[in-house]
Amino acid sequence: MSEPRDTPKSPEFDLTFEPAHGRAVPVADGVERITVNNPGPFTFHGTNTYIVGRRSVAVIDPGPEDEAHFAALMQALEGREVTHIAVSHTHKDHSPLARRLKAATGAVIVAEGPHRAARPLHTGETNPFAESSDMEFSPDIALADNDRVEGDGWTLSAIATPGHTANHLAFALEGSGIVFSADHVMAWATSIVAPPDGAMGDYMASLERLLSRDDRIYFPGHGGPVKDPPAFLRGLRTHRRMRERAVLERIRAGDRLIPDMVKAIYRDTDPRLHGAAALSVLAHIEDLVEKGIVATDGPPRLTGVYTIA
Repeated sequence: MSEPRDTPKSPEFDLTFEPAHGRAVPVADGVERITVNNPGPFTFHGTNTYIVGRRSVAVIDPGPEDEAHFAALMQALEGREVTHIAVSHTHKDHSPLARRLKAATGAVIVAEGPHRAARPLHTGETNPFAESSDMEFSPDIALADNDRVEGDGWTLSAIATPGHTANHLAFALEGSGIVFSADHVMAWATSIVAPPDGAMGDYMASLERLLSRDDRIYFPGHGGPVKDPPAFLRGLRTHRRMRERAVLERIRAGDRLIPDMVKAIYRDTDPRLHGAAALSVLAHIEDLVEKGIVATDGPPRLTGVYTIA
């Protein structure tokens, strides 16, 4: 799931992607991708499901409850044993089909845990992404950072990458240089970080975690691969730091309300996406308040009034 972007401050995105809806496409040795036909402003051409292995396989992010995608997935899996269903996070475009796939194959569902917000709701606050969250999801096995899942000729290692959601995991395919980065890092756009589901401080720490690794290629939850992870991660980090500076500049210039900041910072963005942009600004402000740089009366919220501390 992506955030609205303002081109001058964005990394070099790659929008070239052929989704091949309903068809298993080999993307690496022992790895296939099937893209769900659920395109949209936050999903690009659709959600990517990955099959890892040959005779005995793992399925990563089976996707939404979609009949055509389930049929395509079962056709691709015909004649193979599915031992594990790995779920990166619990947004409804990634996790719900895990239950049906488990019933059909007997595979074990592995993930960080059920859906939860990055922080408790403030008094009177509602979660704007509540309808997008799979509240029924519960894994058979909860994975912590660095936990491993092994199959016939493959090993997946969990990388805790909270930020987009509190329970977000990426999965490294050991010995290959491949990371399935889900919605944390995508080649086509920046990931949305929307409180209370997500947290900017967590997101930035997760970027640093990935930068400390030496991976060759990322296969994300939407769009095509990230072919130079270190350079792209540095670009994402710069983008977020520039966005933080833009928020601070608006507050110093006298903007006190998030809608006023959004109008200035996202002036070239489709106004229909300003609601999501406001959540992104709030995520930065939450982080700035926690650092003691920005002040507000009470907890940070979309309707808050902000000043430099």
